[in-house]
Amino acid sequence: QVPLVESGGGLVQAGDSLRLSCAASGRTFSSYAVAWFRQAPGKEREFVSGIAWSGTAYNANSVKGRFTISRDNAKNTVYLQLNNLKPEDTAVYSCAARRGTVITAAGAYDNWGQGSQVTVSS
Repeated sequence: QVPLVESGGGLVQAGDSLRLSCAASGRTFSSYAVAWFRQAPGKEREFVSGIAWSGTAYNANSVKGRFTISRDNAKNTVYLQLNNLKPEDTAVYSCAARRGTVITAAGAYDNWGQGSQVTVSS
């Protein structure tokens, strides 16, 4: 599987911003769809945002207008810009990759990063 490495999480206050990065190895990364998922304490893992190989982005309704996903295939890296963070955004954020289209179901992804904790205080 394609190894993924995440970075950029941290502890912030409501209204602050963070930028998460997901770096992958392999020349085939450009043909993969990449998505971000998050899992808050006591809750199921949920889809946050995804980006197709073409650059088309998909966002969950809860983050529309606040989060922006992008990718730089030359650097084998996908980014998630988190703006205007809210306490309810607190979760472990993980990136995942799969061949084909963006899918919101976590089980459809074979490649996962280690996860990055994002904590937003009131």
